[in-house]
Amino acid sequence: MIRGVDIVVRYSIFGYLLGEGFRNVFKNKKSTIASLVIMCATMFIFGLFFAVGQNVNHITKTIEEQQGMEVFIYDEATEEQRTELKNKIRSIPYVNTIEEKSKEQALEEMKKMFKDKKFLWATYDGENNPFKASFVVTLTDLTKAEEVKTEIADSTEVVSNIEVRTDTINALIKIADGINITTVILIILVLISIFIITNTIKLTVHARRKEISIMKYVGATNSFIRWPFMVEGMLIGLISVLISLLILSVIYNAVIAQIQQSLINGMINIPLLTFQELFKTLLTVYLVLGLGVGALGSAISMKKYLEV
Repeated sequence: MIRGVDIVVRYSIFGYLLGEGFRNVFKNKKSTIASLVIMCATMFIFGLFFAVGQNVNHITKTIEEQQGMEVFIYDEATEEQRTELKNKIRSIPYVNTIEEKSKEQALEEMKKMFKDKKFLWATYDGENNPFKASFVVTLTDLTKAEEVKTEIADSTEVVSNIEVRTDTINALIKIADGINITTVILIILVLISIFIITNTIKLTVHARRKEISIMKYVGATNSFIRWPFMVEGMLIGLISVLISLLILSVIYNAVIAQIQQSLINGMINIPLLTFQELFKTLLTVYLVLGLGVGALGSAISMKKYLEV
């Protein structure tokens, strides 16, 4: 019986604290709006940097899988020599994939690329095909391209030449370095966001310091006083998450639509992420940032006012 009463009392206290936190959000409109504006602004900026970073990372990985080198083979090479070369390339460290391309496939690629300029390839069919058979090699580490090229060139005499997309590889390496910088910026931005949001909550708590003092003097425990404020902070954080996601999704989708419709994107075929692909990760990060900072900010901000 006593245990049942204890459960009811605890449930009532929990309901009171939760309800009080919700009421405080709507009762203190000015401080709530100020907190929402600051949190939404910082979370939106963070979301933009996060989306850019994720897209750059995705583009780099996608293109990296397609880049590497093309090993051209003399027409006189026998099937046995080609097989031997293919096995040799496959055994080299840092080689990711190796795909054989025939003379006919090379010609078909040219036809697709210049389908509106038939005069460029009209005389290349049959025995007039000027292209060489080749192996398209992708790497696990683009910085090792020259090392792999040298090892292939020294391994056999059937190799005509090796084409390495040096400019593209160097650009990707620079992009990879840029991703590291973006990660640092994101970390700094999170720290700044936490600082700004915590100080905004401090202003809210400071404005209600008399209310806290009165509750403390009449015998309320620190937890009893702290929880409504923490619930309030978490609720403001949750609302900020929803608003930030909505604004970011509208702007992100509009920008992506413009990029995908542009002529440059149509020629290069940039693999951009959709907002749906970003949503789960972004929602998780936002919830941790919004709810975590809202709750911790309230708890930390109240510390000195509870020491009565």
